[in-house]
Amino acid sequence: QVQLVESGGGLVQAGGSLELSCAASGSIFTINVMGWYRQAPGKQRELVAYIRTGSSANYANSVKGRFTISRDNAKNTVYLQMNNLKPEDTAVYYCNGEIGYYKGSSYRKEFADYWGQGTQVTVSS
Repeated sequence: QVQLVESGGGLVQAGGSLELSCAASGSIFTINVMGWYRQAPGKQRELVAYIRTGSSANYANSVKGRFTISRDNAKNTVYLQMNNLKPEDTAVYYCNGEIGYYKGSSYRKEFADYWGQGTQVTVSS
């Protein structure tokens, strides 16, 4: 069983910065990919950034040059440093992980997608 716990959301003025973090805990043997998604009112959920085990990262065009995703594999934690925030960045941000875990008492290795609870990021004009 795996749990993702997010922190770092809040209210910030345009041009400001926030850092989100998401820590995975449980019977984990690997996390192939961790990423951040966001969903603004009236819009579809979109991928913001994701990072693989070897720290190869990808970003949505809308956040390139402003956001940086990183991970600490030892802590099973992913971060999203958000700089030069814009009102358009306002959304609920969700952490996601493709996580390998030990299932049940047999310790069978399985993979599943896990999601954090979501954290609100609001950028004022």
